Amino acid sequence: MSARPLIEVNQLCHDYDGTGSGIQKISFQIFKGEFLLVAGKNGSGKSTLFRHLNALLMPTKGDLLVHARSIRQDPLAARKTVGLVFQDADTQIVGETVADDIAFGPENLGLARDIVRERVNLALDSLGLTRLRERNPSSLSGGEKRRLAIAGVVAMDPEVIVLDEPFSNLDHPGTLDLIACIEKLHRTGRTIVLATHEIEKVITLATRMIILEQGRLVADDHPRALLKHLERFGVREPCASRFGMEVQPWAS
Repeated sequence: MSARPLIEVNQLCHDYDGTGSGIQKISFQIFKGEFLLVAGKNGSGKSTLFRHLNALLMPTKGDLLVHARSIRQDPLAARKTVGLVFQDADTQIVGETVADDIAFGPENLGLARDIVRERVNLALDSLGLTRLRERNPSSLSGGEKRRLAIAGVVAMDPEVIVLDEPFSNLDHPGTLDLIACIEKLHRTGRTIVLATHEIEKVITLATRMIILEQGRLVADDHPRALLKHLERFGVREPCASRFGMEVQPWAS
């Protein structure tokens, strides 16, 4: 990892209703090449934090810098650097075919047709969707739709991919496929930021974990160092760890 952070979160606050709800005075950094796992129970502030990472929300107080530039000054640059994949894949799918959907983002960047075609093909290959390129997205399984949503983000060529609860409502085969795709994206140089209640599925892939509670950052360390602290913050500890065993890769 480089010494200079890709993203700097500085005393970040977001107040939805004037009561202090949201996130409060969060500070941390994200470095190139990290796989950052974000844990916390429902309402802890994970989704709110994620929407700041690519400038969909602006801070009430504090700031967030992407490549040392505030999202207040240059939200477009933040959105080009950080791609966000929502929990509900259907909200991100707009094309009549899988290939059309992946092309939507690059086309809106005004890229030349041959570059768009190249990015679409690379994204299809990266997410294992090549054989489905002419399918209507409405005919895809839940796992295929989730991979399509990620492919649409990958085609925008962001440095950071942020995934909010990517495994929710997926069956076992779909989850295995998605874990393999996320691992491949990280291995090929993408910085990954991922929130999930099912941390046992990716904890062996993560290089670092932060825990949020009631809108505050309460822990930041290597994932294995935090295993025994998870349940204090409402996050389920992996079964192997509970029984004093080494946590193994979930997909093995």
